[in-house]
Amino acid sequence: MDDRLELTQGRVAFRRIWPEAASGTPIVFLHEGLGSIAQWRDFPEALCAATKRPGFVYERFGHGTSDPIAAKRRSDYLHREARLLGEVLDAAGIASADLLGHSDGGSIALLAGAFDPTRYHRIATMAAHVFVEKVTRAGIEKAVEAWRTTDLKQRLARYHGPGTEALFFAWADIWLSAPFAFWNIEADIRPVGAQVLALQGEDDEYGSPDQLARIARAVTGFSETRLIPDCAHQPQFQARDAVLDLLARFFASGPIPADR
Repeated sequence: MDDRLELTQGRVAFRRIWPEAASGTPIVFLHEGLGSIAQWRDFPEALCAATKRPGFVYERFGHGTSDPIAAKRRSDYLHREARLLGEVLDAAGIASADLLGHSDGGSIALLAGAFDPTRYHRIATMAAHVFVEKVTRAGIEKAVEAWRTTDLKQRLARYHGPGTEALFFAWADIWLSAPFAFWNIEADIRPVGAQVLALQGEDDEYGSPDQLARIARAVTGFSETRLIPDCAHQPQFQARDAVLDLLARFFASGPIPADR
């Protein structure tokens, strides 16, 4: 059973990871748009063990066993989550951290790095978005069709329980809404001075390699991008060994050598 943090808006579930001989700044894991602690599987433990770093994983409101989403999502919901991250870490007693975000979590990580540049030293993203593409909306439309025609609802309910349907449509409806077609955070993330590693699967069903190019152009600090072959939207599972190696090297020592 995961622990809970009391925030202004309610309670969020979290888990701390302490591998043997761990030390230094924790790595904070930010899950995808329909994610939870359990959906990371053992990836956080594996990365923390490889880097000998402590880890911190939590579930945003509406996800897993955290409290429900309190209000209808607006187009700035990822900005709001990025600002809320500071409150989460304050409640957890974490003064500074490195961030690893997947999909929505990657976008949140970049925004958080812009909002509080001195708190986050290294930021890694997997399949993050900084603007909406046709392929993004097409991928979400396919997910909605899968909800209606497959056992997707039942599979997600294993992690999100009775709040599954509310979570799914909070995610799908905002991404498919007319105003969100113009969502773009490139200007917002310019203040990011942290070292950034952005990863994306070559076959990502929700985004093109242009996401990586725009992240690299937007941020102020050092950035490295990698397009992962034979991989779609879940690099941590679909290319686990290669991704673990890249992330372990990044979080252990910063910039990745040019020959990698």
